[in-house]
Amino acid sequence: MASHRKSRPVGTRVAGIRTPALATAALTSVALLSQSANAAPADDRPSLEEVEKKVDDLYRQAESATDNYNAAKEKTATQRKQVDTLLDDVAQRTEKLNEAREELGSFAAAQYRTGAAAPDTATFLLADTPQDYFDQTQLMGRLTNRQKGAVDDYVSEQSATMKKRQEASQSLQTLTETQSDLKTAKATVQKKLADAREMLSELTAQEKARLAAIEKQKQEAAARKAAELARQQAAAEKAAQEATAPQESTSTATDSSYATKAAKALAFVRAQIGKPYVWGATGPDSYDCSGLTQAAWKAAGVDLPRVTYDQVNAGTTVSLADAQPGDLVFFYDDISHVGLYIGNGMMIHAPKPGAYVREESIYYDGESAIHSVVRPA
Repeated sequence: MASHRKSRPVGTRVAGIRTPALATAALTSVALLSQSANAAPADDRPSLEEVEKKVDDLYRQAESATDNYNAAKEKTATQRKQVDTLLDDVAQRTEKLNEAREELGSFAAAQYRTGAAAPDTATFLLADTPQDYFDQTQLMGRLTNRQKGAVDDYVSEQSATMKKRQEASQSLQTLTETQSDLKTAKATVQKKLADAREMLSELTAQEKARLAAIEKQKQEAAARKAAELARQQAAAEKAAQEATAPQESTSTATDSSYATKAAKALAFVRAQIGKPYVWGATGPDSYDCSGLTQAAWKAAGVDLPRVTYDQVNAGTTVSLADAQPGDLVFFYDDISHVGLYIGNGMMIHAPKPGAYVREESIYYDGESAIHSVVRPA
């Protein structure tokens, strides 16, 4: 007879679990779901490259805000001097006004005591002789003229004093607004830097090591680009010397004068290497980027404006291929960073918060980051 038993499923039953077919598939599904659940939060985290870009953007925004802070700070100092000058002027004019008022009071008192009035027929009748009348008339005329002059002086001084008071009031209002801008810019810088520090603090030790490796690769690429520019500049300089060797020109004298000043600026900036970047700082112990270039050229006897977007207009723009030591190299579309070119594709600059004044390739953030090159003297 044929057996009525049901066929046994594939696999064996052990303690109520069928293996390996359905059980293995079920366990695999559970494991995959578990892995997916554990991986979900990690997927929400930005990649290391995204973190690096975000941090760099925050530092750049902080530098831009620093320039706004520097400009507002400089403007505040100028306006405060103007307000102080106006207030001093108002005080002096008020004192003169009081003196003019006292002089008018003395005339009124003198007239009251003497009963003086304009000469008329009564005066003539009271005079003993025609000469007496003439003398009294002359005296009263002089008194009237002096009094009129005192009144005119008083009115004029009063008008000038009121005008100065209005100017002082307007200047005080402008100063208050600029101080508000200064406070806002300062808060913006601090917020950007705090955000950058927070992002970096959330990285693991392994991620920080990878970030350092990425930065090293960027620096190596920048150094290669700088060496290439150095070779191009050397070849161009040699060709120029060969072409102009028999000739003497005023441009040679001009270049020599600039080189002398640039050498002083370069000597100064080299002495600052290793000092910390501090936003808003102009030395001598720390610098921000434009504070460093301003101080360097001041050592050469050249006064540069305080902020990058003013420094970029304080000289002659030259091509990157024609850059000479001492030139200012500006970066980014918003001109938020600047360094001092030292030749061979390299510069000395105050890079960013947490860093120190250092020598670095002008291609440190890629060729597209370079905005322009300016010769300041």
